[in-house]
Amino acid sequence: MKLQTLGTFGLRTKRELWKAHTELSRVRQQARSLLALTQKVRDEKEPILLKSLARIGLIPNDATLDDVLNLKPTDLLARRLQTIVSNKLGFKTPYQARQAVIHGHIMVGDRKINIPSYTVTVAEEDGVHFTPKSKIPEMLEKNKAKEPKVEAPAEGEEAKAEAAPAEAAPAEAAPAEAAPAEAAPAEAAPAEAAKEDKPSTD
Repeated sequence: MKLQTLGTFGLRTKRELWKAHTELSRVRQQARSLLALTQKVRDEKEPILLKSLARIGLIPNDATLDDVLNLKPTDLLARRLQTIVSNKLGFKTPYQARQAVIHGHIMVGDRKINIPSYTVTVAEEDGVHFTPKSKIPEMLEKNKAKEPKVEAPAEGEEAKAEAAPAEAAPAEAAPAEAAPAEAAPAEAAPAEAAKEDKPSTD
């Protein structure tokens, strides 16, 4: 499961996954602590935690502490700049997106950010784009144009293709029907032998 998560989100080492687990444990601990407080104190502090998590897209605006306790490490990883870039800008793999971020091809708003683990807020998500001088969009378009297009056969053509071998099958049996004709010379052989057995009249 860990290896699958590393590949899905393009993580370089398990350490990045452990950081997500640690951060999630901290958030859950805060939620549990709030549940143990009196209702008056909880009403004051609970909205602060919920708003901070909604701000980075981990929970909806109308979420409760139960939603916080149900968060998974993959929810945190999905808010990384690397993941947002991979999903939004047309990269084939998250590893390609990681390289684009590291080499300074990505901007968030008017800021160039080269940290793959940067947490993108909901307000910033629409502002994720390539830098004006980046040539990666052209490369992605060229690669997309080179991909072979696989066209599915029409239903009528597919049916004809399936029927053709079935119609040709009886023709293969024809030689078997003709086989007895080859035996005819053998039946004529005794008659020739009888002529040879007759004594000569000379």
